[in-house]
Amino acid sequence: MRTIFAVGMMATMILVFLTSPVLGASAAYKDNIYNPGQLRPVDSKLKVSVGEPAPDFTLPSVAGKDITLSQFRGEKNVVLSFVPAAWTPVCSDQWPGYNIAKTMFDEHDSVLLGITVDNIPTLYAWTKQMGKLWFSVLSDFWPHGAVAERYGVLRSDGVSERALIFIDKKGIISDIQVNDINKRPDLETCATNLEKMNKQ
Repeated sequence: MRTIFAVGMMATMILVFLTSPVLGASAAYKDNIYNPGQLRPVDSKLKVSVGEPAPDFTLPSVAGKDITLSQFRGEKNVVLSFVPAAWTPVCSDQWPGYNIAKTMFDEHDSVLLGITVDNIPTLYAWTKQMGKLWFSVLSDFWPHGAVAERYGVLRSDGVSERALIFIDKKGIISDIQVNDINKRPDLETCATNLEKMNKQ
């Protein structure tokens, strides 16, 4: 019965995620969103692989504290959500969209870390306008894009790919999804990977 309920809840969340209009582009700031136009879908070469230890890092967060990847080792699965840039349409949809999926992360003993190459003041203003996000938002601004570069998701124009990297409690990369930068990632794929990590 519990499994049937969980499947039903997941289907509902995915439907909402897929059909919601520009979740981040509220009336309060939609006119401030910059549209870069159609971009090359992928413009980098991965430097990490599934089955390898995830490179550790420490980055400042919008909340004012540093977050280190390894602090979650043995405690939580981690999903790294790299997005290209603040104040752009797809990014401003994607992250608020994860608010409807918080329960899914909680049930799979997982945390989400959002990462961009923007600086803290920019991220502060952007996330404040988007509304409250339940996950930590980290700045990979300086050295510019160093974490994205280490993972192999830094594009030639200096922004990161739209990528999801799944890391289990042992610190091992479970899956990597480098998505078309012009499209919002599929929530169902995220759900599948969370479930897979939780069974390991």
